[in-house]
Amino acid sequence: MKNRVIILDKERIAHKLRRMAYEIWEHNCDETAVTLIGIESGGKAVADNLAALVKEICPLQVTVLSVTINKKNPLNHALDFEENLTGKSVILVDDVTNSGKTITYSLHAILSYDLKKVMVAVLVDRKHKSFPVASDIVGLTIATTLQEHIEVEIQGSEITSVYLQ
Repeated sequence: MKNRVIILDKERIAHKLRRMAYEIWEHNCDETAVTLIGIESGGKAVADNLAALVKEICPLQVTVLSVTINKKNPLNHALDFEENLTGKSVILVDDVTNSGKTITYSLHAILSYDLKKVMVAVLVDRKHKSFPVASDIVGLTIATTLQEHIEVEIQGSEITSVYLQ
């Protein structure tokens, strides 16, 4: 196994998530509700944490849903909900963006609805995009080599650390 370097510990993750929650509120202060859609599995954990924080800091009603993307066959996606998203403000949430492929296909999965607006929130944004995806709300932006990997450790619903390896 390659050497792992911790880039975010529990305390810094909590700080990043709280700041991201405030950004969600700032971008949606004219809304009464927002729907967070976490990309399984890491994005769902980030979405759950963000939802709890948003509920603490503002009156927004927050719904958390999830989408599962098969990375080998991304057009075969599964929306893990039956809720109608028409007219809703949606934030697609992931733990790490790399090429932008997973975000792109996740957007494809939800764009069958006539959404009011869509934003993208990620805990860690790498700058190796192969797809035209921009993250609107970012915890940490990091420049890495193509050979390096970001690993987010999650225990239950708690994000405990982020490593560069």
